[in-house]
Amino acid sequence: MKNKFAKAALTLVVAFGATAFTTVENEKKEVDVKSSKVTWKGYKVTGSHEGTVNLKEGSLIFDGDKLTGGEFVVDMTSLTSTDLEGEYQGKLNGHLKSDDFFGVKNHPTSKLVFTDVKSTGKNAYEVTGDLTIKGQTHPVTFELSVYGNKATGAVKVDRTKYDIKYKSGNFFENLGDKVIYDEFDLVVDLNF
Repeated sequence: MKNKFAKAALTLVVAFGATAFTTVENEKKEVDVKSSKVTWKGYKVTGSHEGTVNLKEGSLIFDGDKLTGGEFVVDMTSLTSTDLEGEYQGKLNGHLKSDDFFGVKNHPTSKLVFTDVKSTGKNAYEVTGDLTIKGQTHPVTFELSVYGNKATGAVKVDRTKYDIKYKSGNFFENLGDKVIYDEFDLVVDLNF
């Protein structure tokens, strides 16, 4: 009986000792969607518009302190401009949510899933991911910096790849100063 107890105790000591020196691989860190921020900026011949969109959920995956993956879902119903107020803001928000742009009624979320992460220096990464907007998925590549429990990055998105062609000079002629440029910017500030 003592021998069985001693073997069981020794097994527990060895098991705890082994886990104490084992590194955690692929640790998933949830993003704090309340304190994280995603801003956008779109450009036209006569100027630009900018605003925000909220994260619905997100996480970054680490192997030790090295970023290895991530996945994010954006709440497209929260899409809003911040450079306008009142009636003009309401009109722009409604138009951006319409089928001319993001078709939010049928596509209330967008998604980004990291497919490749390469370290480019201390705290710096080149990330390639699959971006899904309006049910269409295409790869995007961007730089991401990670410092402690914060990450920042920016990506240029070609809206026409996601069937958002409204007033694109590449699809419509004679728009003059009504052209809206195909690329828009997304800037993310993440807390996790």
